[in-house]
Amino acid sequence: MPRTIWSGAISFGLVTVPIHVVSATEDHSVRFHQVHLDDMARVRVRKYCSLEDREVTQSEIGKGYELSKDTIVPVLDEELQQMPLPTAKAIELVAFMPAESIDPIRAGDGYYLQPDGKVAAKPYKLLAQALERSSKVAVAKFAWSGRERLGLLRVRDGVIVLHAMRWDDEIRDPSELAPGAVELTDEEIAEAELLIDRLTRDDLEGEEFTDQYTKAVEQLIEAKREGHEPPETPEREAPTGEVVDLMAALQESVTKARTARGEDATVHDMPKKPAAKKTAKKQPAKKTAAKKTPKKATARKPRSA
Repeated sequence: MPRTIWSGAISFGLVTVPIHVVSATEDHSVRFHQVHLDDMARVRVRKYCSLEDREVTQSEIGKGYELSKDTIVPVLDEELQQMPLPTAKAIELVAFMPAESIDPIRAGDGYYLQPDGKVAAKPYKLLAQALERSSKVAVAKFAWSGRERLGLLRVRDGVIVLHAMRWDDEIRDPSELAPGAVELTDEEIAEAELLIDRLTRDDLEGEEFTDQYTKAVEQLIEAKREGHEPPETPEREAPTGEVVDLMAALQESVTKARTARGEDATVHDMPKKPAAKKTAKKQPAKKTAAKKTPKKATARKPRSA
């Protein structure tokens, strides 16, 4: 079981739910040390006092806020913990809303909230089932690591999950990054929708959803440990920067997606639909032309006479 990051309670109106907070995720990435390449000795970062010019221990290090170049105000951890904030010891629920109404860009790391003892079991389950039945998530405020944060509570397999959220002023305005006016045809959009349909999944299981980079790093380390040459990685074609036929690229992507899913890639109905519509529209014109042909032939008879 992962260690407890924070202990407190969920404040749900007049209901209090004592909880422990534990991390909901794990980091499996390969970690490296900094070394001196000449002798492979570890390179370590030491903390020095700039005034006394000596190394200091962790117990001597604290927080300080710089008012000016020559004035720094010390702030102790105990002082931060004792601030009169209702969110310092509790995750305070302030609103409920549909999950789809919250922009995913605001959501951060996830944490599991574990009920603290038997007393917390009933109100914990009450909140979890109420959230599930209402199909809503809770928006909360809490204070960790010297700052007040916004959070989102949802339920995953019967366990309440807390996602740290960013405040409005922490989200940059993306409007200046949007592309200018671009013309797209209905056929191109329809083909892109077909590609999305072909790549739609119900889960994220499979080889394509594994960490290939970490696996490659582990193979590299193993090869170097055994004195072998690192495995060769096939080179991907670099983008040429040339303007491509967007429709052709979409059609080829759909074909590859169908092949990957074991479907018959030779059958490609969707791109032909726009052409079929055009043909259907032209059919009345062909029938009219056929009716006009006898009239032309009749008009030529007096000339031959």
